[in-house]
Amino acid sequence: MKIAIILGTRPEIIKMSPIIRECEKQGIEYYILHTGQHYSYEMDKIFFEQLKLPQAKYNLDVGSGLHGKQTAKMLAGIEEILIKDRPDVVLVQGDTNTVLAGALAASKLQIKIGHVEAGLRSFDRTMPEETNRIIADHTSDYLFAPTETSNT
Repeated sequence: MKIAIILGTRPEIIKMSPIIRECEKQGIEYYILHTGQHYSYEMDKIFFEQLKLPQAKYNLDVGSGLHGKQTAKMLAGIEEILIKDRPDVVLVQGDTNTVLAGALAASKLQIKIGHVEAGLRSFDRTMPEETNRIIADHTSDYLFAPTETSNT
């Protein structure tokens, strides 16, 4: 089994680090695909260093921008990599544009998706993150809910 761990922000790096460590411990083939949604040293590289994580195999370096433009760059880049590398499962975490792009790309390529922190809701549809959560949950094959409330 090969897993693509898609991340792009500080919280994703931190929260996916135990999964990365477990993949290494279990000898599971995986790679990190970094979108570059967060790209400064203080929001990105320092966490790879402090958590002693391997560098990303791929980095899209998308940077900042309007939601549509940023997500479109990620979607196109992720799709190319997933076609080339063809993992069995894609793991995404949270509610960022990285999560939305990763889930959409994998779904359209019929690659299984695991959403870490699935089921969390603010019930505020004015928040872009709420839309990202809902779409990621609905396209995912595996929902990793962190609480009993989010599990319903």
